[in-house]
Amino acid sequence: MSDKKPLVILDRDGVINEDSDAYIKSADEWLPIPGSIPAIARLKQAGFQVVIATNQSGLARGLFAPCDLEAMHSKFEALLAEQGVIHDGIFFCPHGPDDNCLCRKPLPGLVSQIEASLEISAKDAYFLGDSLRDLQAASAGKCKPVLVKTGKGQATYNKIMGDESLGFSKIPIYESLNEFVINLLSS
Repeated sequence: MSDKKPLVILDRDGVINEDSDAYIKSADEWLPIPGSIPAIARLKQAGFQVVIATNQSGLARGLFAPCDLEAMHSKFEALLAEQGVIHDGIFFCPHGPDDNCLCRKPLPGLVSQIEASLEISAKDAYFLGDSLRDLQAASAGKCKPVLVKTGKGQATYNKIMGDESLGFSKIPIYESLNEFVINLLSS
């Protein structure tokens, strides 16, 4: 397994696409954050495996149907295809917060699914998110948590910097996915 390409795990809403407190419920509402699609393309072109790990409780809440989620992901894939790349997988939790599943972030179930699917260890993979639960899932999955300030990231930044007990005050923080990729590929 050591010959596998390095792995980057991305949260979806707030990292790749704009987020909404009312949930992203359709392909029309799914709007990429400026620079996110080209950033993913640069990661892929540099030899990284790129996967998405996203909670999609809107399914359990009845806010959208599986076909709506597929349409959102098809739009994302079409935008990546325009850049000449494809992702290595989209892993999502369809459950609500009270369903007691193992795949809902902050639990590491999605990381485990990624490892099984790609036959790779996610240990020390970068895991970018904009929420505390993304960072917690990254830590629980033995990944390297990275905070981006897009989406809910600024509020998360304020929270983790104001509470040392959360244990994330020393993690890498970037303005956006694009800034993370620029930094990663230039080092």
